[in-house]
Amino acid sequence: MIGLPSGWVQVSLDEIAEVQGGIQKQQKRRPVRHKYPFLRVANVASGSLNLQDVHEIELFEGELGRFVLRPGDLLVVEGNGSVSRLGRAARWNGEIENCVHQNHLIRVRPGPAISTKFLEFLWNSPAVSEQLRGVAASTSGLYTLSTAKLKRVSIALPPLEEQRRIVIALEEQMSRLDAALRSVRTAKEGSVGLLQSIYDDAASGRIADAWQGRGVDADSLRSGWEWRTPSDLTDGLKENIVIGPFGSNLKVSDYEESGVPLVFVRNIRSGNFKSTKYVAPQKAEELGSHSVTFGDLLITKMGDPPGDAAVYREPEDGIVTADCIRLRPSVRWNVDYLAVAVNSTLVRRQIEAATRGVAQRKVSLARFRNEIRIPVPPEYLQDRVVEEVGDRVSKVRRVQEALARAEAWAEALRRSLLAEAFAGRLVPQDAADESAEALLVRIHAEREAAGVTKSRARSPRRAPTQRKHTPDSAPAADAPPHPSADARALATAIQPTLDMEIPS
Repeated sequence: MIGLPSGWVQVSLDEIAEVQGGIQKQQKRRPVRHKYPFLRVANVASGSLNLQDVHEIELFEGELGRFVLRPGDLLVVEGNGSVSRLGRAARWNGEIENCVHQNHLIRVRPGPAISTKFLEFLWNSPAVSEQLRGVAASTSGLYTLSTAKLKRVSIALPPLEEQRRIVIALEEQMSRLDAALRSVRTAKEGSVGLLQSIYDDAASGRIADAWQGRGVDADSLRSGWEWRTPSDLTDGLKENIVIGPFGSNLKVSDYEESGVPLVFVRNIRSGNFKSTKYVAPQKAEELGSHSVTFGDLLITKMGDPPGDAAVYREPEDGIVTADCIRLRPSVRWNVDYLAVAVNSTLVRRQIEAATRGVAQRKVSLARFRNEIRIPVPPEYLQDRVVEEVGDRVSKVRRVQEALARAEAWAEALRRSLLAEAFAGRLVPQDAADESAEALLVRIHAEREAAGVTKSRARSPRRAPTQRKHTPDSAPAADAPPHPSADARALATAIQPTLDMEIPS
């Protein structure tokens, strides 16, 4: 076909693979006598399987042969709330004997015309992802696929030998890229721990150690610190420590696209108060006791664990929502220091210990007001502590921004590699390869000779002389021949590195 590399052919998925749904979990299938391992959506990630928690299901006569998974099968998740994660898939390698799968997983069993590893790489490429997004149906916010839709997925199929060369190149490049990404993500985790240590040093007074050698007596700077309750910080004024409105006082139907901004738990956790939900000015006036203004301290009262804190720095007043605590401290307390102290381990552990509940763990406003103890330095030291913290945090933030850019770059490179591979530009074509069309014709002829195939209609997407063929049940072998010098050179041409400037 026009636009395809030499030897390639455009086919639908059902021409080269068997597509089948799974077993619906029902009461009658409670595992009792004939129980077998049963994979669920929770077991399938993008490109990997999580087999730590595999359930069981009851099978009836004849079902095991129909539903059992075989090495090389691709498991595709049929639904997701995010269209960008729709159709995530992982290859089954026979990790558990006699394992079956639920109906929300679609099994794609490749035939002899396509390499199992090639199909897995292809499935996670932009070429297939875009098609899945295009055909996904949305019901109540859930995007879903079906076996019929998967069967119609269009694939540019290379010769089998070229598929193997592509797999070699991708495996080599992806292993380097994965190693680089692991390093980036390890560094990101370390940066979170570094931020926590900064907050802990500030709240414990250890931050004063950094001032030694500057003509300052650190011991004297650590003296005079006290434990204060949130109620102490507001001089006992209850109206200065409030939570968001209860239940019917603020409903989803009250939300507007403009007006007075609402502050949610997610805003506090991210430190980003750019709201997308508002209430009308009249409603905001009605909820005036729950207002938040520039310089207020906001704390989450629920979560795992609760106790994230951030200072509200928006010029426009807002309204806090449920599960948010608004603390308006007296003027003698530096609110930026208080945010640091609440985020420290010293205070977070107290808040976690004061939480109650099973389904939703929360800390009550009364316990927060009177039971939590916050370490505070004398007033004349608060600004100095905040200045030291700000300098350290800004360096860590710059590192985190660099790591985020590196992670985004690596993911973009992954997509680019896959796009190049499945456009026929990653490895060279070889005129000696049996073309994909010739392979399909040969497989069909062999199956007809064995009496295991039925005539099928010609595909309207192909030339009149090109026929559709039913795949054999066995997948193509993935053991590649020794690659040519040209293939090896191209496979190693791209060397992903993550160069970053780390601020001192």
